[in-house]
Amino acid sequence: MKKYYILFSIFVASFALSACQEQFDLRSNGTIDMTEVWKERNRTKGYLNSCYNYIPGTSIDYAAYTDDAVQSRAVTPGTSFDVWYNQGVTSANFGSYNVDGDPWGGLYQGIRKCNVFLANIGASTAEMTESERAGWTSQAHTLRALYYLQVIKRYGPSPLFTEDLGTSHDYSTDTKASVADITRQILADCDEALKTPDCEDFSYSYGSGQWGVMTKAVAQYVRAEAVMWAISPLLADGFPKEEALTVAADALSNLLKNDYSLWTTASGNMGAYQTYHLTNPNDLRAADKETIYGGGQVSVWSQHGIPTTGGLSSAGACPSQELVDAYEMKNGQPAITGYSDAQHLKPVINSASGYNDKKPYENRDPRFYATVWYNGSKRGTVVIKTATGAAHAIKPNDIKSTHTGYYLRKYADDKSNKNSNADGYIRTMTLADVYYNFAEVAYQVQGPDTKVAGINMSARDAVNTVRARAGMPELPSGLSASDFEARYRNDRRVELAFTSDRYQSVRRWKILGQTAQVTGMTAEGERFTLEPRPTCEDKYLLYPLNLTEANKILKLTGTSWQNPGWE
Repeated sequence: MKKYYILFSIFVASFALSACQEQFDLRSNGTIDMTEVWKERNRTKGYLNSCYNYIPGTSIDYAAYTDDAVQSRAVTPGTSFDVWYNQGVTSANFGSYNVDGDPWGGLYQGIRKCNVFLANIGASTAEMTESERAGWTSQAHTLRALYYLQVIKRYGPSPLFTEDLGTSHDYSTDTKASVADITRQILADCDEALKTPDCEDFSYSYGSGQWGVMTKAVAQYVRAEAVMWAISPLLADGFPKEEALTVAADALSNLLKNDYSLWTTASGNMGAYQTYHLTNPNDLRAADKETIYGGGQVSVWSQHGIPTTGGLSSAGACPSQELVDAYEMKNGQPAITGYSDAQHLKPVINSASGYNDKKPYENRDPRFYATVWYNGSKRGTVVIKTATGAAHAIKPNDIKSTHTGYYLRKYADDKSNKNSNADGYIRTMTLADVYYNFAEVAYQVQGPDTKVAGINMSARDAVNTVRARAGMPELPSGLSASDFEARYRNDRRVELAFTSDRYQSVRRWKILGQTAQVTGMTAEGERFTLEPRPTCEDKYLLYPLNLTEANKILKLTGTSWQNPGWE
């Protein structure tokens, strides 16, 4: 092998026959090579299945890396939360402490596998119908688009590979592609996939045993999110905003035309928003027509629970006062519009809202009650009491107690305990996301109130559609672009709390520096500060390349690919 193979171990690792055979478990008698993969149905399908291995998931813990929450596990020295909150990280150890790990290698390995599959599936002689060949090909195109979307969200401009590079590619000549160029490739892959007529292996639905496969809905989601990122304050480098709006509107329109809709069914004393997050999305779209992709069950009762629940391991991601302040009043008025001090101890109260700082939890957005347990609220018959000496008291040095005065309610079922987990499901992609993505593009291009051609919907309409599901009044018309932006960003934060969205959004908007200060609230209504986090500097807007990988690339190409601020 030539010396330049070291550039991307992710591309090189499975070039060797033995590595391929071991990774995909294709070895029958120890003698096959890669050409045999494309001659036999199970091996071909197995290779496609292996292309799925690198899709990033989502986690409640993403919130604890933002100003939405404080992780109680940070009291344990050396944990990722302790380091993230108190010490900061380097390009050498970023992957060890970042909630997302160090995904550069995995994402490019996924891309390489998609490239190999797409290069070979057309000529494959394996037993398959032409419908299957088309469906599998479309899945690989969608996967590659998804992987490149994840790359630009984390690393910005990055190398762009769309072919099977084989074993003779000269990596020393490679350069980074612009976000605009990568976005065009993402859209090209999605468009190619969407050309495929609906078939069992690729449509807007999924069949029995197909939970987790790529679908046309995923391709539409990727299109809308990719253009939103491409024109964002963080990544914009030439992709036309007008084209971004056309794509975002088309993606949302197609989802709506193909039976995607927000969940609006309430259950018992729970509203639709709370019910949705407690419902299993893997139902062949019989009831859940909002979830586009993903939906793993969580264990709030154990990992993010309250200390009176038997078997609890951690209070986990404790909601911050900043998140609580983000919830509007039930009348649709913002309660808190900001802070007059750097420590966030002096909130700016909107006097027109009806907010009473002596009764701060009354008459709030219904999503607040579905997301946060606060002093005086109930988990079943258990009253949450956070006063000193009480059962759920604030204990900043205790892993099983809140550090902010709040506990997580979203996804939590009151009946869950160590004998039975009835908690809810965290989604990776939803229709609500796409409404917000469309709105973010639309207001930047033509303001909040102008209806977009082809979908007859404005940015404000899109946000109001999601708010209506929660029982919240519409945002008013006539807001300035900056006022709408503030209201939009706040509503997105509230609706998508305790997913990965806030973690990515504050970077996309380049407001990470505004999120360092996090506070809590005592049972007596006194705000208190926690130490500002060192991981909110501008260099954290983009992930670093691992130091070892960055040094290899520098030695090989003579050019540093490291992101700004990282060494």
